[in-house]
Amino acid sequence: MTDKNQNICRVKNNSVTGLNIIPVYSYADFSSLVVELLSKDQNHCVNYFAFPDKNGLKFIAAIADDTAGDIILLSHFLASSESKQLNSLTPKIIALHIFEREIFENYGIDFKDHPWLKPVRFPHDRFDRNLKVNDYPFYKINSHELHEVGVGPVHAGIIEPGHFRFICNGENVLHLEIQLGWQHRGVEALMLEKKQLLQRVIISESIAGDTAVGHSLAFAQLMETLGDIKISEQLMVERAIALELERIAIHVGDIAALCTDVAYGLGANIFAILRTGIINYTQSWCGNRLGKGMIRPGGINLPFTNDHKERLLEVLSKFEFQFVELAHRTYKLSSVENRFDDIGTVDEKLIRTIGGVGMTARMANVNRDIRSSHPFAGYIEFPIAPVILPKGDVFSRFLLRRKEIKRSIAWIRNILENCNFDIPSGKPPSEIQLKPDSFAISLTEGWRGEICHCAITDETGSLMFYKIKDPSMHNWKALELSLRNLEISDFPINNKSYNLSYCGYDL
Repeated sequence: MTDKNQNICRVKNNSVTGLNIIPVYSYADFSSLVVELLSKDQNHCVNYFAFPDKNGLKFIAAIADDTAGDIILLSHFLASSESKQLNSLTPKIIALHIFEREIFENYGIDFKDHPWLKPVRFPHDRFDRNLKVNDYPFYKINSHELHEVGVGPVHAGIIEPGHFRFICNGENVLHLEIQLGWQHRGVEALMLEKKQLLQRVIISESIAGDTAVGHSLAFAQLMETLGDIKISEQLMVERAIALELERIAIHVGDIAALCTDVAYGLGANIFAILRTGIINYTQSWCGNRLGKGMIRPGGINLPFTNDHKERLLEVLSKFEFQFVELAHRTYKLSSVENRFDDIGTVDEKLIRTIGGVGMTARMANVNRDIRSSHPFAGYIEFPIAPVILPKGDVFSRFLLRRKEIKRSIAWIRNILENCNFDIPSGKPPSEIQLKPDSFAISLTEGWRGEICHCAITDETGSLMFYKIKDPSMHNWKALELSLRNLEISDFPINNKSYNLSYCGYDL
């Protein structure tokens, strides 16, 4: 590495550092360092954002080194008096395209040579109010032989809003562009407006409803880091159990949904019933089937006891017996296999190029799992090995869920057989005093993939900026690209195989 790397700032997951410790580079050095780091397969960007700081904007890039288990922090300061035009990094590192678009939308930074600098979410406080969601500039191909198909933003049932614009030659899809941002809720702003700890943790549970545990855990870890609060190993284990139960429940529900899309009624019904057993157990533990109320900074109101342990062992045994039997039947059905095989394929090179994470990465031979690369909670003491598949098609995403369910069950069972839960974990504090002038970062591995929460405090220890990144921020591009050269009728199963989040993206 070059000389400018000598003062590089490396931290661990769930750590806090003084804002003045993060090196501030010129944009030229910042750019070359980011490109240099992200050109290596072992590194990927977990967050890149800007925030108002004194008389200008400060840019912070957080780059995960998955081999060393570090997070590299870089920053750049742009004074208000300086030009708002910066050279785009996207032509060299395509995975940064979405981060630069968000910075452009929020602060009006003109990233020169960005392939298509257009808004991401259309928040009410966007920099340019003339940019409207109804005027979104879709990619177009002018041809008398081609036609466009628009789906959404209003969908049947309870699905959230999103618009899908297909360019087709007959039934063949040449291009798909997905437009989100229809329900910007101002979640990050609410984290600052709401001053009570309980208010903020409830907001974190609602970032993405199917990932209540994953997001609230990232928030709790961030607050504990900033408040220098140590929690017991038992509580860390309890949190990891809750996270794996969330993974099992969503995965088996997705398997049921995929069976529905290929008209396999037995699988659709029985897998959905199996999901109910898991979420009902979660409800018996914390009072909510989605795990809301489970995670609280600094403690837990509803500790996991030995009685919970015995019941969970029974639930998992019953679930596993039924799941394995039906999965063996389902995954051998030629009608299912033929419908999923070689559909919606994305390869390893493409996933690395767009910065795919989590399940979307692992089904295409990219080992990207925060539980093992940057362990947290119970995964520190009880490591878990990621499931990696090479093919990258719908069947791989179908199969990955089955394998991850079995691995999660084995991991939970190993913990339950080796841990006693005699002493309840402590009650959570009502408020936490945060360190002043600090930056903290927390990564968790939700069932979709890595979740990143960052927080910055001012000189009084109050939150002055809060940044959230759901894995869907990276992975919607994979869905777009995986539909090219497929028939448009393949879209529903391809879309379902990813099951990405609208609300996790539309913060």
